Order: sequence, then structure tokens, then C-alpha cells
Amino acid sequence: MVTGGRRILPYGAGGLLIELDDLDAVLGLHAGLAASVPGGVEELVAAARTVLVRFDPRRIPAQAVRAWIAATDAAASRTDPGAPEVTLPTVYDGIDLAAAGDWAGVSPAELVERHVRTPWRVAFTGFAPGFAYLVGEAWDLDIPRLDAPRTRVPAGAVALAAGFTGTYPRSTPGGWRLIGTTPAPLFDPDAVAPALLTAGTRVRFQPERARVALPAPPAPATSGAPALRIDAPGPLASIQDLGRPGAGAMGIALSGAADRRAAALANRLVGSVQTAAVIEILLGPFRATALADRWIAVTGGLGAMRIDGRAADPHRAVFWPAGSVLEIGPLATGLRAYLAVRGGIDVPRRAGSRATDTLAGLGPAPLAAGDEMPTAAEIAGEVPPIDAVAWTAPAPGDVTVEVVPGPRADWFAADAGRTLFAGPWRVSADADRVGVRLEGPGLTRIRAGELASEAMVPGALQVPPDGRPVVLGVDGPVTGGYPVIAVATAESLDRLAQARPGTRVRIRPVG
Repeated sequence: MVTGGRRILPYGAGGLLIELDDLDAVLGLHAGLAASVPGGVEELVAAARTVLVRFDPRRIPAQAVRAWIAATDAAASRTDPGAPEVTLPTVYDGIDLAAAGDWAGVSPAELVERHVRTPWRVAFTGFAPGFAYLVGEAWDLDIPRLDAPRTRVPAGAVALAAGFTGTYPRSTPGGWRLIGTTPAPLFDPDAVAPALLTAGTRVRFQPERARVALPAPPAPATSGAPALRIDAPGPLASIQDLGRPGAGAMGIALSGAADRRAAALANRLVGSVQTAAVIEILLGPFRATALADRWIAVTGGLGAMRIDGRAADPHRAVFWPAGSVLEIGPLATGLRAYLAVRGGIDVPRRAGSRATDTLAGLGPAPLAAGDEMPTAAEIAGEVPPIDAVAWTAPAPGDVTVEVVPGPRADWFAADAGRTLFAGPWRVSADADRVGVRLEGPGLTRIRAGELASEAMVPGALQVPPDGRPVVLGVDGPVTGGYPVIAVATAESLDRLAQARPGTRVRIRPVG
């Protein structure tokens, strides 16, 4: 739909993607929208050719958001000569340097020389905290991304893609062409200004001969008397709350509990506030010792639950006396269990949340044997007198993922929708909190070329060149360069968070 000369595309139940002609138009409209945000609009995320508007449809209807967009004038967009300038020492040792030079038709040395002499500025941030998209007025090299993203790009990597230079703040997946490495601290969540590179910052790259080791981030400290000790965390146990909503413009993902319904139920059963931090347990087995008397509840995936060897019930409030040992799992059904302790787990908030973001490395580290932690006082009321609640635990079998339209369905052949809904699809081994890759038939694209980086949301079905969709999870990147054909509902994401590799997935359209 075109409104006020701007193409507006649906992006799930609470999102609209505004497509514009160029980056200057994006920055101008983003500034204009940011100056007049109505109630119910929760987030604005600028990217290369688009602005994502996320809103709560219970508070403001989509038609009102469209009218606001059409009535908003773009503000002037210009490079500020007084903006701060940052020099990034860089070792040009990237494994894609030669290939990038081949794409540009120059030698690696010529590519480096051109990169160094270009004045850069940060157009916007995204993908991950501290990841900046840099543009240069004299830089006209449109070097494509990799056909399939790497599972890990090293921290400090300097990379090229789609006319941008990007800087990776930590080791993450990524599909850009790697040309070098910088030791600069790109993101420090405990700093007053966490991101070194912010929109408008001018950047110079300074070539170095030797790599300098990146400093290790300081370990956050907790306060208060410990209430529990982790004895055996299983494959992965982490602290999660409801995450960091509304921070996408800073490159910070939502994060938080992968199965939000299960985490919220666990907190409700022990009388904690819904935002209290819980422990998310992957598969199990998990074992912990109470260092003080506490009420607990375990929800989500089901496994044998015992306290000092005696069976205890999940999905209800259980008293956990000091000195006793809690054992969970291994899970017989589902993938993740949630342990809520009355009052919530007390670890320092980073960027406004206690959640562990596994992609960005933001928040507390995954739990390890010997970790001790206090509980907070995030109490909503008394432990509810009801003994248990009705709850359908994750069961073996098919998982239904309901989807609403995404912004880039027109990048695919007419039969792609039928293929998407017919499948069959299965959860691949590449499934974690960042995203779930689905195995099945490829979705045929009819539009060639690269998609300029644009905002991503949890639940987005992003389709890389191999045609097999990846459903982005709560730790997924904030921006990306593969087209989104559809967006899974929040309830479907909870179900998918409990699906093990090999699980059959049925995709169904709603709305």
C-alpha cells in the first residue's frame, strides 16, 4: 500500500514497514516520526531503505498509524560536521579480503587503501548491540553478502556488504564479507554510553600491523545473601525475564524467556511480578541446592522433579526448604523448563533487563556449577492458594506455527505461499534462542539481488538464498538482509521454543 508517497508494508500483527527511496529519506522520515510519536506506538527502527513502526494494536489501530505516517513530514537529514569522530585501529586480515577485492575488481591492497581513505559516518545501528552500519559518500562498492551466513563471526570483525561497512561487537552469526579486525571496545553495557558508534558519528579506519587482544568484559557482581546454588546446570541454563522491549533502535534485541507464557505462569504461581527473572533450563538434567527457605514453581517442558529425592509436582507452587536439593529432568517432553523462585532471581540489570541475550552476549553469563545467587523482592502478592493450574505441557508430535503477512512476500514466486503452508517442515539441528532453521522444500524467489538491511522482529520468517526459512527467536538480530515472507504469532513462538530438532512443523496463515 502506498500512503503519502510512501510504500507501507505489513509486518506482523503490530508492525508496519515504510519503504523509501534512499537512506537520506529514511533518516529524514525517522526524525519526523520521532518528534510526534502517538500513544500506542512502541518503537521506531531505521534501516537502509526502511523505517519499522512497531505498535500495540490494542491501544492504537493500524489505520491510525498509517494516517500518522502519511501526515508526518520528513525532517532535514544532513551530516553534522560537529559530530564526534572515532578512529578505529584495524588489522586488515579478513578471510574475505581477496574475494571482496575480486567482486570490486581491485587488488586486496587497493581495496584496503580505498577503505582507509574514505570518510565514514554511522547511518544507523542494528543487528546486535554496538553493530553500526557505516556509509561513505565516496564509497560506491556494492559487495554482496555471503549466500549462507557463517554461524560465528569473530568479535571486532570489520566487514562489507551492500554498500555498508559494519563492525561486529562480539562473536555472532553473520553473512558480511570480513576484511579486517579492530580491538576497539564497540559495546559496553555497563558504560554510561554503551555503544562506541552511534548514529551520526564520523569514523576513520587506521591500518595496524598487529592484532591487539580485545579486553575481557568485567564480570557483573551480585549483592545480597545467596538463596540458591547451582550444582549442575545441564546443557544450558540462563537467567531470563521479559527482556528489553523497545530497544531495537539501539541494536538491542528483545531477548528474555523463549517461552514467555511458561515463564509468566511460573512467576504467577509463586506470587512474583510477571517481569521477575527466572531460570530457563534447556533439556536438563538440572540440580540446585536451596540456601534459604523459598517457594518455587517449575513450568514448561516436563521432566521428573524431585526435592531431596521425593517427587514434586510441576506447574504448582512448591516449598523448597533450606539445605534441600532440587532435581529436574532430563526433560521427557518439551525443550525448555522454567524455574521461578518467589521474588525473582537477583542479578544486575544490564541495558534495563536481567535477561541473557545469547547472540549479543548481553546480560549474565550462562549458569555454571557453583554459581550462587540471591533472590529479589519483586512480589505481586501472596503465593496463590490454588494448588495448581490447568496447563497443557509440550507434547511430542507436530507443532503448529500460525503466521501473519510479512513485508516481502512479493519477492517470492506465486506458489511460495502454497509451499510454505503445505510443507512438510521439520526443526533442524540449527535451532536455538537466536532462530530456528526449518528443513523442507525451498521457497522460490522471483526477485534477484540483495535486500538492503532492514528491521527484524521475533517470529520473522527470514528466507536466505537457499530458500529454507529461519524463524527468528527472541535473541534474533535486530536488522537483517534476507526477505521476510511471514511473521509467526507470539503464541506460536512459545510453542516453537519447545520444539526439539526433528519435530514436524505445520505453518498456518491467520488474519
